[in-house]
This record gives sequence, structure tokens and C-alpha cells, in this order.
Amino acid sequence: MALSQANLELLQAFERGLDPQHPERSQMPARVLGYGEISTVFAIDAEGLRGLAFKRLPLFYNSAEVEKYQAVYAEYNRLLETEIGIRLPAHDYAVFANAAGRPIFYIIQKQLSPDAIGNRAIHRLSREMVLVLVKRTLQELRKVWEFNRRQNRVQVAIDGQISNWVIDGFNSANPRVEDAALMYVDTSTPLWRVNGVEQLDTELFLRSAPSFLVWILRLLFLKDVVNRYYDFHRVAVDLAANFHKEQRSDLIPDVVKVVNDFFTGEAMTLGIQPITQKEVNDYYQEDAFIWSLYLSMRKVDRFLRTQVLRGQYPYILPEKIKR
Repeated sequence: MALSQANLELLQAFERGLDPQHPERSQMPARVLGYGEISTVFAIDAEGLRGLAFKRLPLFYNSAEVEKYQAVYAEYNRLLETEIGIRLPAHDYAVFANAAGRPIFYIIQKQLSPDAIGNRAIHRLSREMVLVLVKRTLQELRKVWEFNRRQNRVQVAIDGQISNWVIDGFNSANPRVEDAALMYVDTSTPLWRVNGVEQLDTELFLRSAPSFLVWILRLLFLKDVVNRYYDFHRVAVDLAANFHKEQRSDLIPDVVKVVNDFFTGEAMTLGIQPITQKEVNDYYQEDAFIWSLYLSMRKVDRFLRTQVLRGQYPYILPEKIKR
């Protein structure tokens, strides 16, 4: 999938007329499809851009930074698809300078049925089918750690949350997942290491943080947050804890059992320690507190920049994330 020159120019025009505080009021209206903790996915209502999902990353200061990210991002996608066997939706990217001369990186994917995205599907599937979906997700994740174990040079990380997976060909009238293929959609944080050296500049994660928080986030959280995605045990804890955020806490005891049965069964050779429900609950409470505080401080930063300093705030923030 690649944007034509005309459609790329449309995207550039969208960027020029974007209102980050109210995307729906932009010169080309945008509809938010989903909020992550750092970035936002949206659709653009313009002929030539319909049917696509865009993730906008205004994180870069200069062309050297964006070129490095572009290379790391492209190789991460290749590793997942070609070396590991994770399916991705049709995708592309675009990069250009905004009116201030700062590079903006857009990740572009084919827009998929909202009902097929994991965090929506778990509200439509039967309890039994949700647990099948969890097992199918674990089977996809296992491919990453099998790849990591086969060799020592390249190690790949992945965020296994249920909201990052899409059920290909999902039929809401007959929602079954046993034989459906899963696709992974969250490739904007391309974490992979060569001989232990992180290829992504993880300082980019801090660009969207208020300046008064950067030092404490770097000191207390950055290394831990990055490392968790290289650890299958912690990724599984995160997967189970995500059911709190998605308002399906009732399923967590069963999800924990599915995870542990998987670790002691199909994935036994990986030697992953079981997870516990207490570990899942404690993890979620800490994680929810951190990200809620982070969003609150970003809103303070937005107010200071736009209302006090009369400047621009380049990020699109949700008013509230239900947890």
C-alpha cells in the first residue's frame, strides 16, 4: 500500500489545517478511531484518504532523527512479518515538514472493522471465545520469543495488549476466532536490539511529556517500560491487566488460567514463569496511576502552552480514558 503523490499532497494539506485540540474541526475533518497513551489514531474525511487509519507522530526535531526512526520502523515491520511470521495490515508511512519546519511522521494502515479489534471483540464474543482469542494471541506472541531464542544477535519486543490485535475476517453475526488469522497493528514503537543495543532512540517517548516531568520519567520509568516488552512473562501480565482497562475484569481469573496453561503446555520449552492474579491487579493499579497522572500533566502542559504562552501544542489528547 502506497499513497499516490496527489494523496500525499492531501495529507500535507490536512497537516496544515489540523486543529490538534479539536481534530474534528480541522479544515479537513478528522475522526478519532482510538487513543493510545502517547499517540492517537484517526481517519480523515477526504476523498483519496478514506479507508485509511493514520497515526501522527510529531516527535522529531530534525531530519536526522526522523530518518533514523524511519529506518528502525521499516526494519521492525520487516522483522515481524518476514523473520517472525506476525501478520500486519497493509501499511505505509509518510514524512514531511509542518509549517514550522518540524518533521511529522505519519504511520498509515488500511482501516479495519472496529468490531474486529480485540478490545471491541471481547465485548461481542462469548466467554469461551474470548479465552480462545487470548490463547490465539499468546500463540502469536510465542513466535517473537521463539525467534529471540533461536539467535542472540537480534532481540525483538512487542506490546501484546488485546487492543493491538485484529481478527481478520471477523463476522459480528457469527463471531468465531478458532481458525481466524490475527493481525498486529501497533508498530509505532519499534523496539528491537542488536547485540543488546536498543535501535530506537527511546528518548523519543519523552518528547510528548511536559518538560517538568521528563527527568523523573527518564529516571524512574523509561527503562522499566521499555524492558517489559522484551519479557514474555511481563507481556502476559500486561495482556491480562488490559482486561481491567477494557471493562472486562470479570474475565481476568480465566485469562490468568489460560496464560498459565499456555506457559506450562504449548510454550513449556520457553521456561516462562506463571503469572498470578495478584500480580495482574497490582500491575494494573500502578500502570493506571502512572498513565492517568501522565495524561493529567500533559493537559496542564497543553493549557500552559496554548492559554498562558499563546503558543502551539502539537499533540492530540483524549479528554478522558476510561480505565
